[in-house]
Amino acid sequence: MATSFDTYQKRRLRSSYFSVVISIALVLFMVGVFGLVLLKSTKVASHFKEKIAMTLFLKDHVTAENSKNLQESLATEPFVHQLQYTSKEEAAEIYAKDLGENFLQYIGSNPLKNGIDIYLKAAYVTPEKMKNLETRFLKNTFVSEVSYDKPLIELLTKNSQRIGFWLLVLSGFFGLIAIVLINSSIRLSVYSKRFNIKTMQLVGATKSFIRRPFIWRSIRLGMLGAFFALAGLAAVVYYLDQYIPSLELLQDYTALGYVAGGVLGAAFIITWLSTFFATKRFLNLQTDELYY
Repeated sequence: MATSFDTYQKRRLRSSYFSVVISIALVLFMVGVFGLVLLKSTKVASHFKEKIAMTLFLKDHVTAENSKNLQESLATEPFVHQLQYTSKEEAAEIYAKDLGENFLQYIGSNPLKNGIDIYLKAAYVTPEKMKNLETRFLKNTFVSEVSYDKPLIELLTKNSQRIGFWLLVLSGFFGLIAIVLINSSIRLSVYSKRFNIKTMQLVGATKSFIRRPFIWRSIRLGMLGAFFALAGLAAVVYYLDQYIPSLELLQDYTALGYVAGGVLGAAFIITWLSTFFATKRFLNLQTDELYY
């Protein structure tokens, strides 16, 4: 009879641990997916921002040597992502190709100017910063005009801020759900052991001694759930990389590292805190209160 009861208890315990691991894995998987979306949305926004050029049109008297010196000076600036020089002859060829005819035949001389396209780093592609750069460049004696798409910059900045705000709100919401669900699973696991906790306390065991094995067991379960979640995320990332290679998910080691670290860190912190406060609650209960 005792053997049968012990077998039943062990089966219930394994079932409880399995439920905790699955709950943690599913919640962390969803959090990891959302974290990946958040990180990649920032990466995609930065990618588009760095494709926007600010063009410096040079004055006619600027020599090739002056232009080269200006480019070398600009290349050392922290806001520059990439530079591209276009001579007035190259610009004329581009316009002629776009128009489908050689417009120089009708006007005689080339009215275009030599230009330097500056592709800025994403952090500098905002209306305020680009306006400051425009003012700065116009003071340069070699620059006659500065051109960039101001409406596009304003629209891109506004949409990026709006999307970033809602993504942060949703990530906070999912993070809260993760904490609540994992906390509930851990509390149920500890609840099933409440009589053991009180028995150990009655025979003189200290609170830290009683709490320690519960915390380590929960952390192990949390790490196991996190590894299952990461395995699921790896499958999703591989699948998306096959069908949407432009996202470059497998090549973005930084984003993948942040997601993996976040999932493991969340599993460790949430399970540790949940177990600590759950055991604390049962340690502070009176014996007759354990039945409620």
